[in-house]
This record gives sequence, structure tokens and C-alpha cells, in this order.
Amino acid sequence: MNEIFLLGGVVFAILLLLFLVLKLKIHAFIALLIVSIVVGVVSGMDFGPIIDSMKEGMGSTLGFVATVVGLGAIFGQMLESSGGAESIALYLLSKFGEKRASWALVLTGFIVAIPVFFDVGLIILIPIVYELTKQARRSVLYYAIPLLAGLAITHSFIPPTPGPVAVAEILGAQLGWVILMGVIISVPTAIVAGPVFGKYISNKIKIDAPDYFSEREPGEEQKPLPSFPTIVFIIALPLVLIVGNSVAEVLFSKGIMPDGVLYQTIGLLGHPFSALIISTLLALYVLGVKRGFSKDQLMALSNKALGPAGLIILVTGAGGVFKQVLIDSGIGAMLAERLANSAMPPIVLAYLIAAVVRVIQGSATVSMITAAGIMAPLITAFDLGQIDKALVVLAIAAGATILSHVNDSGFWLVGKYLGMNEKETLRSWTVMETLISVVGFLLILLVSFFV
Repeated sequence: MNEIFLLGGVVFAILLLLFLVLKLKIHAFIALLIVSIVVGVVSGMDFGPIIDSMKEGMGSTLGFVATVVGLGAIFGQMLESSGGAESIALYLLSKFGEKRASWALVLTGFIVAIPVFFDVGLIILIPIVYELTKQARRSVLYYAIPLLAGLAITHSFIPPTPGPVAVAEILGAQLGWVILMGVIISVPTAIVAGPVFGKYISNKIKIDAPDYFSEREPGEEQKPLPSFPTIVFIIALPLVLIVGNSVAEVLFSKGIMPDGVLYQTIGLLGHPFSALIISTLLALYVLGVKRGFSKDQLMALSNKALGPAGLIILVTGAGGVFKQVLIDSGIGAMLAERLANSAMPPIVLAYLIAAVVRVIQGSATVSMITAAGIMAPLITAFDLGQIDKALVVLAIAAGATILSHVNDSGFWLVGKYLGMNEKETLRSWTVMETLISVVGFLLILLVSFFV
């Protein structure tokens, strides 16, 4: 089939996805499935193979993502319900002091967003921002922007948050390398988009702290907060185990570590499944049982956590379907061949695709999944190593963060909680998100030259 026709089919599929999501308001899960069928038909596949590709794409993707996202959601719910997020914030603020509170807040957001969804982290921690604003008589943005930057950067760049987990699975990248590269990229990005930009924009936009606070469960604030070292240990444990497994695999491939009991044990404990099971059980016991939660309460919290996780899991599965149809239809191979003959590196293409979809339709998750589906066949053609795959994952995440505006739910959430109008939200939140995207991408490119 004519290559131009197939390429036109891909462009049509993306436009159709945007039309279904934006104009007809069809959920991204259904829209991605519809678009996958359209791609199969346009490429000349028979209906039977199209259905087989859809089943394979859904099953192969969710076999990993559903487990990791589900465990991560319960893990994060325990941190939220136990007061662990507040514990981190208050401890860091006490150590940094009021003058360096913005640095404490960016670090707080950075740590809290590892197990907790962005919006949940914001709702839990925003009262601390309000209180600091009233005490210091500054613009709320002086403290809010660093917190938002920390939350947003980790949410986009560091597993086990759902976005990078989903993209890593679709592209076949090891989470250990995504975590390691993500931390390297995130730290300088957080400094620029957080305290530095926060100080600048707070002098341009003066916003007083709103009078409303986040909603809490009755009696939740009465419980003493868990200790800072306990929370940090529980959050760091799965990351250390997963990264340790990736390092062990490198040592094994170079013949430094033999295939013995140590290597096998590290491999078992460092697999994301095992690491998150261990950490989730530890969180349930230390932050739940030891703090007086009943078995029924722990079950209720687990069920509560899996609600929003289910939506992310289904959208990710549909992204896996899109990827598989692109591969089985031959369109993926055609795109890979065309790109291999061009001067555009995979990292740049990945960033641009995610950025375009993000700006048009708003959802970072849909942008990540769409870009990952298109890039998956190209990754195979370029025969990239694990570090390079991790950088492509992060490039997609960076692209999907750019230019949050009125079609993004995060835009309205931030505006509401900070008491800003649309213009003020665009000048602060939107610029901050774009800084995260651009600075993060430039750092990804820089790192790619040295690895």
C-alpha cells in the first residue's frame, strides 16, 4: 500500500482521536479503541487480525501496568490518609526555615508526588501554603509555585507515578533507568520552575491566600503525624529496590556479577511487582495497623484508591491497543523506516508528538499514551539501549507537560485553589508547566549526548 496513504491514515487517526475526545466528549478509553480499529481498516488489515491485535495490545500492556498502578494507588492512599504528606512538609519547613520555605516546598512536592496523585497532593498540602502566605504577607504564588513544580515534575518524570510507568511499558523501557534518569533531569528542572520562577512571578502577581481549606475526613487531623524518617524510608524503598535491580542487570551483562543467589534475589526483590508489594504491605502495616486503622478501614481505603487508578489503567490499555495495531498493520515499520532516513532523533520526535497532542486536547495522560503508541515501533527500528529508551520516555513526559491551559483540568484545579482568574493562572501555572517541559527537554537532550 502506498506509503503516503498510510502516513495520511496515521494523521487522520490522530485528528479523529482529537475530534472524538474534544468535540464529541467521548472518553479517551473508548476513543483510542475506535481509532485503533480505524487504523487497522485504513491499513488494509482484515477484521479478524484487527481484533486479535487489540486483544494482544490490551493484554500485554495491562499485565504490567495494572499491577504497578494498582499497588501504587493503595500505597499512595495510605500516605495520604495517615498524614504522611503533612509530616514531610512540616519537617522540611522546620529544617529550612521561613526564609527558605520555597525550597522546602519544592522538595516536599517532589517527595510526596512519588506515591500520591498530583491533585491529591495539592489538596493535602495547600493549607500549609495558605498559612505560610498569611504569616509572611507575600503573594500566595511565592510558596505555591515551588510546591506545584515539585508535584508536577515528579508526577511526570518519576515512576511509579502512572504516566511514566505506562509509557515505559509501551516502549519496553526498564523502570529503574527511567527513575534514575528522571531524578537527574528533575532536580535542576525543579529549581528553575519552582523557587526561581516562584520568586519572580510572585513579584508580578499579588494574590492573597484564599479563606477556604482542603476537605478532610472527620477527626483525621486529630491523629499525630507519622515521623519523617519513617515516611521517607517507605517511599524510598521501592525506588531503591527497582534501581538496584537495573544496576544488577548491567553488572550481570558485563560479567561482573555472576548468575547466583545474590543476582536472582536482587532480581526478585527489585522487580516493580515485588518492590511495590513489599512497600504497600509495609505502608498498610506501619501507616495503618500500627496507627490504629481497623481492617475494615484499610479495606475501604484500598477500594477508594483503586477507583481513579482504574481509569488510568483502562486508558493505558487502550494505548497499548493503538500501539499493537500500528505494529501489526505495518504502519509502524513504515514510519520507522522513514524516520531512520531523516535527521530527526527519536527523542525530538517523541517530544514534539506529545507536545502537539497536549496543547490540542489538554490531557497529559492521553498525550503520553498517544505519543508512546506512535513511538513504540520506531524504538525497535532504532535498536535503542535501555538508557536511551528511558530518555525517550522522559521526552514524551516533558512534551505532555507543556502549555497547560483551559482544556486541562489541572489548570482549573490550580486556579480554584489559589484564588486566581484565568489570566493570572495562564501567567503563573501555564508558564511554570512550560518551563518544566522546555527545561526538562533541554536537559534530556544534554544527557543523551553523554550516554
